[in-house]
Amino acid sequence: MKVFLSADMEGTCGIAVWPETDRATPMDYEPLRRQMTREVAAACRGALDGGADSVMVKDAHDSARNIDYTQLPRKTCIHRAWSGDLLSMMCGLDKDDYGAVIFTGYHAWASCPGNPLSHTMNTRNDHVMLNGVKCSEFLINTYTAGYFGVPVVMVTGDKALCDFAKTVIPEITTVPVNEGRGGGVTTIHPDEAVERIEAAAKEAVKKADLCKVPMPEHFHMEICFVKHAMAYSKSFYPGATLKDDKYVCFDSDDWYEVLRFCHFVLSDG
Repeated sequence: MKVFLSADMEGTCGIAVWPETDRATPMDYEPLRRQMTREVAAACRGALDGGADSVMVKDAHDSARNIDYTQLPRKTCIHRAWSGDLLSMMCGLDKDDYGAVIFTGYHAWASCPGNPLSHTMNTRNDHVMLNGVKCSEFLINTYTAGYFGVPVVMVTGDKALCDFAKTVIPEITTVPVNEGRGGGVTTIHPDEAVERIEAAAKEAVKKADLCKVPMPEHFHMEICFVKHAMAYSKSFYPGATLKDDKYVCFDSDDWYEVLRFCHFVLSDG
């Protein structure tokens, strides 16, 4: 089995404020960058111990140059920076035959109080709705895995997201490391997070057959932008419609077309 691991940062154990996620503020960023690396390495070790033959890591936060790849175990490879394709945080999943997907450091959706840094792709939107559910990056990337027929076996991050993940894939393995409260975070010990993630990944890859992604037959996405001018501009995407000044809507039966919409409307600056 080959495992694909997408690593974000705002759900890393201990993170509470934006400077801790930003290379431009190294005194805050470096300790959490090291913890992000430790958690990714732990998930890789666990997956390999659980029977995976190799792990492909996608550094999927901000510059996508956060993980100290010298700390990853052998039998892993890593994709750094952004290729610019539609898969974004899942870049490379379409290029090989993977048996499982793992998410580390993932965070709650825009407007969710479960993480003081909650957002969906960027902070230019107030929230994103997908088939009537407030949409996280986890949900987008889970459907991308499902599009390619790859089970999503594990997610680590804040408790709110981990609880939500169970409603999508009941058998998914979760490792909640933070719990948001207003503008703050309650977190487990970082060493405990690493130990739990490694143990969980070892068991998660063994349950891949139970973690297939249920794909909807139709997708309706609504993006509520913070600024009406941004919504107006993005509403000119082919097939999109503008609703109530700040909402840009899009429908498709094809998830890949939703990813194309996200690439140019949700993710684009």
